[in-house]
Amino acid sequence: MSQLASPTASRVAVIGASGYGGLQTLRLLLDHPVLSATFLGGERSAGQRWSSICPFLPLPDDPLVQSADPDRIADAADFAILSLPNGVAARLATQLIERGVRVVDLSADFRYRSLDQWSKVYAQEAQTLNRSDAELCQNAVYGLPEWQGPAIAEASLVAAPGCFPTASLLPLLPFLKQGLIEIDGIIIDAKTGTSGGGRVPKEAMLLAEASESIAPYGVVGHRHTSEIEQMATEVAGQPVQLQFTPHLVPMVRGLLSTVYARLRDPGLTADDCTTVLNAVYRHHPCVSVLPVGTYPATKWARHTNKAQLSVQVDKRTGQLVLMSAIDNLIKGQAGQGVQCLNLMAGLKPETGLPLQSYYP
Repeated sequence: MSQLASPTASRVAVIGASGYGGLQTLRLLLDHPVLSATFLGGERSAGQRWSSICPFLPLPDDPLVQSADPDRIADAADFAILSLPNGVAARLATQLIERGVRVVDLSADFRYRSLDQWSKVYAQEAQTLNRSDAELCQNAVYGLPEWQGPAIAEASLVAAPGCFPTASLLPLLPFLKQGLIEIDGIIIDAKTGTSGGGRVPKEAMLLAEASESIAPYGVVGHRHTSEIEQMATEVAGQPVQLQFTPHLVPMVRGLLSTVYARLRDPGLTADDCTTVLNAVYRHHPCVSVLPVGTYPATKWARHTNKAQLSVQVDKRTGQLVLMSAIDNLIKGQAGQGVQCLNLMAGLKPETGLPLQSYYP
């Protein structure tokens, strides 16, 4: 964390350092053998010592949180992770790239190839942000490392996926890629802990509201639906529309996604489909494929950058059931961001990332 970090280390600026994404990123970089955080940025906390903001995560030399000035960031860092609200990162990312800083954005500002589509999906943010970076949106790499690894390694700007898309796409994409499922009628039922809503106080995330309850939200037209559809369409080679329903569950962290699709060949078994997943992810240490009959639990992925995948087939209906568990703050956010940074720095994608859970 010190400005005196080894000159051989790749320097990383963490902007939005005191939010959940920033905190998790800093925790991962503290233990990283190569990457070092050399700049902390945040508007609300600018001018304060880190120990006065987050005393539970002590950092060497107790650095000062600074305003996100692009010139200062460029002087201090080779890479930047932006953990900022939607609509805020776009302005800063453009300025950093112009100064030669390579950016991983954890917000949704660059996840869509089309700026027009982003403006429709994020209409509220678009009203307050006059964007003219359509070419940058088109050239940004969608940061799903298991599918976009070579492109991420060369990218100036990586748009890290949302936690729901990550958990849903990892089990789904292999079957779309190989044409093993019908593209119509795909249903995703996903459940997340309250930390997915960020660190800014919200009424629905209060203990009295969220505890002892489970509730769907964004039932039709949730923002992540079109994000999932965009990547699914690219991999399938034809338009994919699906139904996605998220649920809030009374836990802090963790995300479980269950995906339903109809097999083209009803003769395929769960063993066959597990073989498909194993073939695709055998060289990807941040993904584990569980044996048939073993279904993932969020606790198994807790505090790790690993996605736990499983599959089952209903022989009566030819329905494929895909299951995926991740830690929404690690593989679904900060860990995936560091995984992208590793590729951009020429490292193995899993470098410095926790892959073993602390269960229970």
